[in-house]
Amino acid sequence: MISIKNEKHLMNSLVILRLFIGWHFLYEGIIKLYDPDWTSFGYLASAQGPFRSIFLWMTNEPLIGIADWMNIIVLIFVGLSLILGIFEKWGALAAIVLLALYYLAHPSFPWVTQLNVEGSYWFINKNLIELIACVVIYQIPTGQYFGIKRLFAKSEELTKTETL
Repeated sequence: MISIKNEKHLMNSLVILRLFIGWHFLYEGIIKLYDPDWTSFGYLASAQGPFRSIFLWMTNEPLIGIADWMNIIVLIFVGLSLILGIFEKWGALAAIVLLALYYLAHPSFPWVTQLNVEGSYWFINKNLIELIACVVIYQIPTGQYFGIKRLFAKSEELTKTETL
């Protein structure tokens, strides 16, 4: 077992990580929601790697519309759950799945041509890094330290003390 010297600093760091990732997801979801020209078609159509055929299949009508809306809904759900500190395990899990799909659509394998990506990566890219950060958030939820979950916990404590 690892002993943590200052658990408060660790929890504060995890809360900040949760808030930053939540902001990133919420912002991406809202931008896509209010952009009438946005579609995931280009990203899916330029997919590379072993699952290319699945991503290309998703570009067909009406699947592309479903993919676009599901992407927006999941981005906003993840963003709100992580920012508000409620259902954060579900939000982190949804983020892990979505980021895994993003990574598999454009894996940063050395033998795969890098299309429609920012920068130059070798196996590990920003989607994979954020995915691992969401695994940490899933394992160590912080809503009871900072978030709506904390407010509910405080009101439950007050109710318990009032009944005694």
